[in-house]
Amino acid sequence: MDRDRLAQALMATFLEELEGHVAALNRDLLALEKATTPARAGELMNSLLRTVHSVKGASRAVSVGLIETACHRLEEVLAAVDNQGPAHPELMELCFATADALDDAGRRLAAKQDLKGTPLEELLPRLEEAAQSPESLRARALGPTPAEPARPATPSPTPPAAPETAPPESSTPATEGLPVRVSAQKLDALLARSGELRVAGLRLEGRVEALETVSEELTHLRQRLTGAEALVARRLETRLAQLGRALAADRRTLLQATSGLDEEVRRARTLPFAEGCAGMERNARDLARAAGKQVRLEVHGGALELDRSLLQGLREPLLHLMRNAVAHGVEAPSVRREAGKPEEGVVSLTARLRGGRVQVVVEDDGRGLDLGAIREKARARGLPVLDDAGDARLIFMPGLTTTEAVTAVSGRGVGLDVVRSQVEALRGSVDVSFVPGRGTRFVLDVPLTLSTLRVLLVLVSGQTFAVAGENVERLLRLAPGDVRRVEGRQLWAGPEALIPLSTLAQVLGLPAGTPHPHLSALLLSSGEVHAVLAVDEVVAEQEVLIRGLGPRIRRARHVSGMAVLPDGRLAPLLNAPSLVRAAEGRTAAGLFPAAAAPTARRRVLLADDSMTTRALEQSILEAAGYEVLVCSDGQEAWERLQTEGADALVSDVEMPRMDGFTLTEAVRNSPRFGRLPVVLVTARSSPEDKTRGLQVGASAYLVKSAFDQSHLLETLRQLL
Repeated sequence: MDRDRLAQALMATFLEELEGHVAALNRDLLALEKATTPARAGELMNSLLRTVHSVKGASRAVSVGLIETACHRLEEVLAAVDNQGPAHPELMELCFATADALDDAGRRLAAKQDLKGTPLEELLPRLEEAAQSPESLRARALGPTPAEPARPATPSPTPPAAPETAPPESSTPATEGLPVRVSAQKLDALLARSGELRVAGLRLEGRVEALETVSEELTHLRQRLTGAEALVARRLETRLAQLGRALAADRRTLLQATSGLDEEVRRARTLPFAEGCAGMERNARDLARAAGKQVRLEVHGGALELDRSLLQGLREPLLHLMRNAVAHGVEAPSVRREAGKPEEGVVSLTARLRGGRVQVVVEDDGRGLDLGAIREKARARGLPVLDDAGDARLIFMPGLTTTEAVTAVSGRGVGLDVVRSQVEALRGSVDVSFVPGRGTRFVLDVPLTLSTLRVLLVLVSGQTFAVAGENVERLLRLAPGDVRRVEGRQLWAGPEALIPLSTLAQVLGLPAGTPHPHLSALLLSSGEVHAVLAVDEVVAEQEVLIRGLGPRIRRARHVSGMAVLPDGRLAPLLNAPSLVRAAEGRTAAGLFPAAAAPTARRRVLLADDSMTTRALEQSILEAAGYEVLVCSDGQEAWERLQTEGADALVSDVEMPRMDGFTLTEAVRNSPRFGRLPVVLVTARSSPEDKTRGLQVGASAYLVKSAFDQSHLLETLRQLL
């Protein structure tokens, strides 16, 4: 290797080691700041001095004099800290600033930039002054002092190199058990090849099935042959059977080998969760100090090994949420003291496995969310507000923030929107909950692996799409009786709740299929939110290789990647959380075949105690061609229904003598009118009232505040 290539290789190794050393400096400085015993402080000080000495020696080897000099001065500052104790805040801040400057210098060297005029060079006079006179740093922190000319920093004499000694002879190779550095890109490429082998093994399974089919056809043919032809066919049949068994054995061997290879590559790519959180404790400390708060960051489940790509994708969302918790969640010490809380707030990051998925929880013990302010901001931006606990999810909407002042940390309304989009790019979901005055909890749910996936293949408008099986709770066969209408929207009547219903074609903007009396549908989940999407056909469930979209089409709507099918075809992998959100705001019209046109006028029984409302609804219905029987309360409507009959009932809820709920219940319990369509039109808009109305048997529930005559007429048209 020539001199230039050797220098480049040494520099690359140095920069990689420098990154680890800076992380170690931050970790030990944070621990030293909290040390409660002299023994613990001494242990941390020895670790810090070893780290700084290692950086100094390595920088000398690659001829980076500035870093060597800075590390020499930092050793002297650490000695001053050791003499005066970690309670000396100004010296500790200088040590933290030096760690940051070393990190900045490493990044500049990686970009082949000069270190002249960098923060590290500017720190040298302060480091030398602090090492020689720590009290001058304290005085500077307390107030301005007359400027003194900075003395030039001179590197310390280089100690003579220790003579190299030959390692003792041993039968065991010197490299056995030592870690080997492999770039993440090489591991990613190896995992991709492993995934392709796995898909090839699955494709071979199809070849085995095809061979078995040919063998069966040959058996049927032999049974119709006689003489020599039958003997030839029997020999071919035997050879095919042997070939089929050999091919099946090869397939099993290939799948076993690829499964083992896949597992080993995944293990090589994993890192502890704590390593993915490296640097966040320092970030939380600096942010809290700038805001005059006391915050402790805790990491739980730090030993859990996760895929490197997954940790890399989670880092930015976790950093956003941690900063959000410190800036918005944790209160100032005086406020916490008045609330009976410890002055020091706690922000925790917790990782745990849930089957084939990873759940990461970011939690604080602060004030919780201001739901009133969130709703006010949402209404001002024209966003739908539900007036229930689900409104907390509005904080993930783009541009929504409750902070009045724009700072470096908050106020622009982009942080939590970024969190949601980045987590969904990992095929995950994020949800939020809170207890006023007690804290806020964000739950990030992501898959354990990003390279292969078990999917459901569905057919929509002649195209094949893949949906992650982990997001599909149930496969459904929809019938007209499973559908309810509320405020003009179609909902699936599930066993525990009403769930938004739409078609996948409508959500994706594809041509609608032909209405069918029984539809296939997927019940999708994204955290605590659900939606039902009808499809033309559910084709199969398969394990597939996942490919990214690439930079040109990375932002494709509702698509998070491409699934490589066993036969080599590609199918768009749909983003389940995005589909669920889109389905919430849509209504699926024409899901089922329309009923035949009536040959005679349909009779509608109308019950409402408001004369004005009765007149309005009567005119709407009569203009649409219905015969209308008008009643002033529920009791009159029940009596006229029994004597005169009707094809449908449209009723208010709050009425004298018999309210709409009781009237609906009476209709449903009647053998004669048990299947009569009942539409409740009322001012009651709470979820509890809607649920009760549908529980007593209403076919549809319309709210007067959002009343639209087209909703009423369309509802009646579908029900009749």
